[in-house]
Amino acid sequence: MKETKPKRCSYYSVPQVGAMLGISRIAVHRRIRTGEIKAIKIGRNYAIHCSYVRDIVGEAVSPETKRIIRQAVKKTVKQYGPLLLRLGRE
Repeated sequence: MKETKPKRCSYYSVPQVGAMLGISRIAVHRRIRTGEIKAIKIGRNYAIHCSYVRDIVGEAVSPETKRIIRQAVKKTVKQYGPLLLRLGRE
């Protein structure tokens, strides 16, 4: 008997993304309209790519995204280091 691999998802529907994020489907539509969530329109529906959903949920961060985050943190610490230390003591 041949073993079958689980089918990999390439896109999630709006209700699926809402369930993952713990928000309503209407809130997902609102975030799509404002550009907070990247989606493609298929007919009357939207589809959100799985890799983008993983980034939102925090399951996987690409090396490029990690690099950008590291640079932003370094810049913030360099620019606001003393202030961050004072805020940490409060």
